[in-house]
Amino acid sequence: MNEPLQLKPRDYKSAVKPIWCPGCGHFSVLNALTKAFAALGIDKDDTVLVSGIGCSSRLPAYVDSYGFHSVHGRGLAIAQGLKVARPDLTVIALGGDGDGFSIGGNHFIHACRRNVNMTYIAMDNEVYGMTKGQASPTTASDWDHSKLTPHGPGVRPFKPAALALASGAPWIARGYSGNPNQTARLIAEAVEHPGFSFVHVLSQCITFCPEQTDWKSIVHEREEAPVADADEAARLFLHEDGFQTGVLYNAQRETWPPAAPDVKSNDLTLGFKI
Repeated sequence: MNEPLQLKPRDYKSAVKPIWCPGCGHFSVLNALTKAFAALGIDKDDTVLVSGIGCSSRLPAYVDSYGFHSVHGRGLAIAQGLKVARPDLTVIALGGDGDGFSIGGNHFIHACRRNVNMTYIAMDNEVYGMTKGQASPTTASDWDHSKLTPHGPGVRPFKPAALALASGAPWIARGYSGNPNQTARLIAEAVEHPGFSFVHVLSQCITFCPEQTDWKSIVHEREEAPVADADEAARLFLHEDGFQTGVLYNAQRETWPPAAPDVKSNDLTLGFKI
């Protein structure tokens, strides 16, 4: 019997060409994703990418696998439903900081809590890029580049990793679009993790946030091993600078839905023995 051909990263790209702005970090995330697929030998026919709305949510169209471009903020809910119905599939949800932490913020919290065996990649550029540069949940409080917030949004930005931890996510990593090889490794590890895995990717938007070109000199890779204790992770996420990359937290807990109890069909009816 012939061995299956080993696909290369380019083999996972569709014929649709990305239309992101020049310099957008999402190009690198797409490359990282296809590199991860090639490294894992992912079967295209058993893989589904689910996204919401936003610049980053265009990504499923650029990958040669199954995909679903859903409504704003609902990508995680749809991805969870798909994975529960078809646990044999590799399911990856994709979105941005607005889609994932604002409109879809409630779904993000409960996805972390439920711990369905799937991966969520959030491409965070700290701005609503598709709708021309409004402040997002991760925008700095003094960011004054938008006409809608000329003096800055004035509210404290979210800490996505801390929010994920507090909500129960067992595996949390951070990547950077300027380092696609490391991001590819993180995505591959996330897909292999048995449970909900969250990959927070700093993905620059130089169209509306040209200052993000400075991220390259700020981002630094974590040298220590991933934290396994939730209390230690809480201290890390509340006090870190938000620019360290790598697997930051790695714990194990039972995935959802739990295994069905071994009972006979006539043992229980509406909770009462018969």
